[in-house]
Amino acid sequence: MAATTHTVTNQVPPLVGHDVFATDRVLSEAVGRHIEPGALPVALEELGELGRAAGSAQAQEWGAQANAHPPVLRTHDRYGHRVDEVEFHPSWHRLLGHAVSAGLTDAWGRPAGHVRRAAGFLVWTQAEAGHGCPLSMTHAAVPALRTDPELAAVWEPLLTSHTYVEGLRNPREKAGVLFGMGMTEKQGGTDVRSNTTRAEPLSGEGEYLLTGHKWFCSAPMSDGFLVLAQAPGGLSCFLVPRVLPDGTRNVFLIQRLKDKLGNRSNASAEVEFNGTWARLVGAEGRGVRTIIEMVAATRLDCVVGSAGLMRQAVAQAVHHSAYRDVFGGPLIDKPLMRNVLADLALESEAATVLAMRLAAAYDADTEEERAFLRLALPAAKFWVTKRCTAVVGEALECLGGNGYVEESGMPRLLREAPLNSIWEGSGNVQALDALRALQREPRALDAFLREVGRARGADHRLDAAIKGLLTELADLDGIEARARRLVERFALVLQGSLLVRWAPPEVADAFCASRLGGDGGAVFGTLPHSLDLASVVARARPSVD
Repeated sequence: MAATTHTVTNQVPPLVGHDVFATDRVLSEAVGRHIEPGALPVALEELGELGRAAGSAQAQEWGAQANAHPPVLRTHDRYGHRVDEVEFHPSWHRLLGHAVSAGLTDAWGRPAGHVRRAAGFLVWTQAEAGHGCPLSMTHAAVPALRTDPELAAVWEPLLTSHTYVEGLRNPREKAGVLFGMGMTEKQGGTDVRSNTTRAEPLSGEGEYLLTGHKWFCSAPMSDGFLVLAQAPGGLSCFLVPRVLPDGTRNVFLIQRLKDKLGNRSNASAEVEFNGTWARLVGAEGRGVRTIIEMVAATRLDCVVGSAGLMRQAVAQAVHHSAYRDVFGGPLIDKPLMRNVLADLALESEAATVLAMRLAAAYDADTEEERAFLRLALPAAKFWVTKRCTAVVGEALECLGGNGYVEESGMPRLLREAPLNSIWEGSGNVQALDALRALQREPRALDAFLREVGRARGADHRLDAAIKGLLTELADLDGIEARARRLVERFALVLQGSLLVRWAPPEVADAFCASRLGGDGGAVFGTLPHSLDLASVVARARPSVD
């Protein structure tokens, strides 16, 4: 066969060897905006190191290997002893170790800790998303444990440690630990109050034995779990360690691992408790209230993680289009492709700006910001996580057939994209949660309106959207059936207000025209042709040294 038939031309170089943080203008600007000048230099140094690692060939290879070699369950050892261990590929441990050392489980006690961690989580998600699950749950366990100062004193330093220690052993012998949680059961799903797992008190204060099952328990090799079970006083929260204080294994029977659409590197298990030792966290009967802050923090990570997936997908699409020649010129310069890329870039930028604003609200921790989060967080979780799948799917199409091939990395992104819209409550759960905030906490709506009101008068389409939202709120007829429509409007108005305040004029103009003004279609690539789309695309382009 003639060698000339194998000449390779017009193929795009891989997007590798770049700083994922520094080349993301939207994220870099958000970090500078939300972090006080005194803490900013250290944060930028940390994020720069993480960004360069995330964009390296090594991290990309770790991600590919962790997904190509999913975790394997070992229920028994060679002698027939029950061990209930899950084996992960070494790349999984490398990814986790790098993430923990970068502080991605440490937010609650550092200056601007939530913004720094959210930015890092968004960056490192782009290397591999599956291992974000234990990172998220470990970070989110802190506020739940703080309801019991004695427990928090023991566990919080280990949860926020920057040292990753692989393997199960007595936590007192480890420099850092990871946590998971178990709420969902076969018969109840989201309705955790129907849980049947029983908690029987022992003679020791706060000690119980659990009997029951959990239908979804992610990262089962974590050192400890927060779980819900029915105690004599009602549904309660418990800490279940994998290894007991005397060094013996707790009863934690892993029945099987889930065979999932995506998130392949991460183990999600069905587990059984049968005389499993547990420690009460909070008061009996207050399980949901105790664990709710953990749920809220993981919901924020769903928003941040989706923003990271969107950013990676858009970066790949723009990079491909910049290097691919079609019909006599670069694909990125073709008007129709430019429209598609700009539309995708708008969605990515809006998601990032919103995610970082929510993280900043956690750092402020004022009554006003807590009220704002009560409504803004479920709205953001509802909208951003749903948009993620559409964005990744369209970005894959920008690469054509090359994007449909596993080697491009795009299929893995697409399989991962729906997860965050399901984890920690699907769309209906978020919409109903937002309705509850409107009905039970009037301060939440007041705080939300004050936030979007900071941009009032800057764009007539935004002003009209705010007015339309208030009109919708004035009509309570059929409010539950309209919940998705209403919460979508909350999210879009909030994103629009943030972009009007902080994004370049061409970005805010395009977003308000298409998302709030009705001058856009139901698919990407339907922006008004008169907008400055080239500037929007150029802003989204990652540069490679």
